[in-house]
Amino acid sequence: MASVPRNRNATTATPWWAWLSGVLAVAGAIGIGLYLARSGPPAVSEMPGTSKIAPAPATPPASTIQHPIGDVAVANGDNAPLPALDASDAAVLAALGALAGDGLTALLNPEHVIQRIVATIDSLPNPKIASDALPVRGASGTFAATHDAIDAKNYARYDTYAAIAKSMDAQKVVAWYVHYYPLFQQAYRELGYPDGYFNDRLVVVIDHLLATPDLPQPPALTQSKVMYEYADPALESRSAGQKLLLRSGPENEAAIKAKLREIRALLTAEKIPPPDAAQPAQGEPPPHPDG
Repeated sequence: MASVPRNRNATTATPWWAWLSGVLAVAGAIGIGLYLARSGPPAVSEMPGTSKIAPAPATPPASTIQHPIGDVAVANGDNAPLPALDASDAAVLAALGALAGDGLTALLNPEHVIQRIVATIDSLPNPKIASDALPVRGASGTFAATHDAIDAKNYARYDTYAAIAKSMDAQKVVAWYVHYYPLFQQAYRELGYPDGYFNDRLVVVIDHLLATPDLPQPPALTQSKVMYEYADPALESRSAGQKLLLRSGPENEAAIKAKLREIRALLTAEKIPPPDAAQPAQGEPPPHPDG
């Protein structure tokens, strides 16, 4: 699992909002997150993984794009011109505040918002997420374990994030995403995928998160020298994004998945594949579109 400090007084970190803000902030709050951020990711002058070279001049050939953003049918009343990516934080924060209120904007790291969302979403199927790329601040309180299992009371730490996710209008969130999509695409290219298409990557990541298992009971833990880990090797080998969902608890996980399904349906106009369809082996992220 995204390892949890053994010290019960240590502040673990990251709500599923680190990604929900990516996927809901791509869903408004999708980035829609959960990982090892403590009091919040440090401010950075440059996002990790960003390219030093000039952005690629064009999007990938149409024949390679699976889910063209131009095919997304949502009403979008925002005709305002887009700011430059490096100057977009104020406009993006204001738009997200209009979508979800101050509850969401208070959780967001106010710098490099789109770049953080893109980097976090891209990292969710991986074993780890860079803490300095998280778009949202970590969960409050301390991690709790009882008799070598996650204490169910720990799930309440993520209730605020789940409540924000449930309250968001998926159509408005996707309309916001479509309006700002050129900036998401630019951020994805600058992250190191000059031939990639971010909306395709987002759909792959949503499908990966939806394949997270539903656990009726809090999972058992073992203790290493410093961290808690899942006792079940199949759970311990899961990706960072799936472990983040598991850590939020069954009810919060169900709420997040429901919102992800709404968003995916709007982004693709396709049925969602069953959880066990064409899933990679345990511990292996889905194939990346850029290899």
